[in-house]
Amino acid sequence: MATIGRGMMATMVLTTLGKAVAGPVGAALGGLAGRAIDGAVFGTRTRQGPRLTELQVQLSSYGTQIPRLFGTMRVAGTVIWATDLRESATTTGGKGTGRTTRYSYSASFAVALSGRPIRGIRRIWAEGKLLRGAAGDWKTRTGFRWYPGDELQAPDPLIASIVGTHDAPAYRGIAYAVFEDLALADFGNRIPSLSFEVEADAGPVAAGAIAEALGAGAVVAEAGGPLLAGYAASGARCRDAIEALVEPLGGWYAATGDRIALRCGTGPARLLSDAVLPGDAPDWERPPAAPADVALAYHDVARDYQAGVQQVLRGGAMRRMLRIELPAAMTAQVAAGIAGDVAARAALSGEVRTVAFDWRAIDVAPGDRVMLDHADGPWRVRRTRIEAMRITLELVRIAAAVPAAPPAVGMPRLAADVASGATQLMLVELPSDSGEGVPWIGAIAAGTAPGWRRATLLAGDDANGWSEIGETAAAGVLGRVTLPPGPGSDMIEDRASVIEVELLHDAMTLEQVDDAALDRGGNAALVGGEIVQFGRAQRIGPARWRLSRLWRARRGSETAMAGHRVGEDFVLLDPATIRRIEAPAAIGQAMTVMAVGIAGGDMATATIVPAGRALVPPAPVHLSVGGDGDRAELRWVRRTRLPAPWRDAIDTPLGEEREAYRLTLTDAQGGVRTIEVAGPRWPIEPAGAALTIELRQVGTYGASAPALFHYRPEMMR
Repeated sequence: MATIGRGMMATMVLTTLGKAVAGPVGAALGGLAGRAIDGAVFGTRTRQGPRLTELQVQLSSYGTQIPRLFGTMRVAGTVIWATDLRESATTTGGKGTGRTTRYSYSASFAVALSGRPIRGIRRIWAEGKLLRGAAGDWKTRTGFRWYPGDELQAPDPLIASIVGTHDAPAYRGIAYAVFEDLALADFGNRIPSLSFEVEADAGPVAAGAIAEALGAGAVVAEAGGPLLAGYAASGARCRDAIEALVEPLGGWYAATGDRIALRCGTGPARLLSDAVLPGDAPDWERPPAAPADVALAYHDVARDYQAGVQQVLRGGAMRRMLRIELPAAMTAQVAAGIAGDVAARAALSGEVRTVAFDWRAIDVAPGDRVMLDHADGPWRVRRTRIEAMRITLELVRIAAAVPAAPPAVGMPRLAADVASGATQLMLVELPSDSGEGVPWIGAIAAGTAPGWRRATLLAGDDANGWSEIGETAAAGVLGRVTLPPGPGSDMIEDRASVIEVELLHDAMTLEQVDDAALDRGGNAALVGGEIVQFGRAQRIGPARWRLSRLWRARRGSETAMAGHRVGEDFVLLDPATIRRIEAPAAIGQAMTVMAVGIAGGDMATATIVPAGRALVPPAPVHLSVGGDGDRAELRWVRRTRLPAPWRDAIDTPLGEEREAYRLTLTDAQGGVRTIEVAGPRWPIEPAGAALTIELRQVGTYGASAPALFHYRPEMMR
């Protein structure tokens, strides 16, 4: 009866006290303390606190709890506002290639993260892959803002612009993040499941400090105990959130003044030897078989907050496993120490002593620590009973902290966090690869770090504005020439020259190919203005390569063989990395293109003056003089702008409306005349005079670059 009365009084007094100190929350905590003190009498109620798996799934259901975050924790958050998907259309192409319209989708939404103010947001994962890296770099295009959850924050401008300034909620007291136009192409055109690494405090937080914050002044905790990297407090009641944290740490409660004391482990203890009733031997209950093994599940900081398990294996014939879920983030070393303490407490959990004392122990209350002369301690008072000035205490042995064994760290599978670097853009004008009569330039882009993925392309200028023309293709291979090639021939493989290049980063690679692949056009690169194919690529240092077995002046670029210099551009001409931009009105005029990367402010511009290279045939080759006597004849071989192979080994497709050539003749006195012929030969007139000849093939859209030939009469002797 006394025991029941004492327990009822503890619950009633602490509930009333809690209500006076902190309102309804304090009252709930007061009731919690009373029930904890004499829980052995009344039993425990079913509770549901946070569990490990619940922190990984993003929800948007009405009534979903928003956790209060401590330390640094990874949480999924709750979608609290969202717009409909936004559709954008980009049309490319035109005459010759047809028009292509591409559709892309984006979404804007807000995610609530914490019911307690935060300091910042670090990494963000989408579908388990990094959306935002540790350096703050984004892997997908989006606008982003976050609000700390204080009582002064204003409504987000995007939300206000859609729902109205007066109707837009500020969500004061809730830390949340806003995504504006998150590109959804990487996520199946739907809002992905997100999780956030949220920094709520400057460093690790003690479990006692978390309990004090949740108790709103009604709970005071002793110093000490393990430091936790993070904790997400949630549950139907404050009791659930606190007990889910402190029970695995061996904590208990005691009444102290007008508040609830949270205690854990060894500490100051009261010696009761003089108060023991003489001749009253204590009862001693030997412990039953304790669990031999302990498994502690937690969120491992080193594993991107994925669930980790630390085990303490004691062995023995009667092996039983005690599994504990601690929904907190910590290192493996801290978790191993907690698991060891749990095992030590489990081994002593059944060691209970009942000792009778005189009136001098009347002020000993449940939750106090005491010491006994005749038994090692300290001991925790679990229950008290008063009968005729006889104070009976039920004591439970307090286990001392044990040294932590080396933790098991395993092999974590972490999401790759690769920086994207700054966007680099190259514009190139190449000979036709299809024979259509549409001028075009190629845009090739990459980043200075391996994580670069794509950029948006815009054409225009600052004065007249910019218009979007699509996105870049796959990341290209760009660099600078550190050792240019020497003089060479476009007739045979150049084995005398080498080219050394430095690429944008070391993850960019080049490969070597055989002659068959070279014959199919493989390993073509733009070196300065010359198109060169290389058969061998050798890495000579970080991001540095040496190229040899060169096929020079490919696709009519022999005019650029001279004038190579250190520092000129190197671009690998891989069709998968070239974004075609048709420019029918830009021939002879400067055209500027801007590439805008995923990160804000990541922009690169490049300017080119298209010459219509894709519209005209390449210059004739193999100029020679033949004939006999006084008759001299200039002969040559035409080429074609069509990509057709030389299948019959006789002639190549014409690729023009008609075959025509223009010869510009300059004599020794400086006289100039121009003639046109319809075939690949011209009788030199007069044959006895020296001439400088510029030969061009006249195509449907223009003439080729000149092929030069210096004729001397002595060539016929």
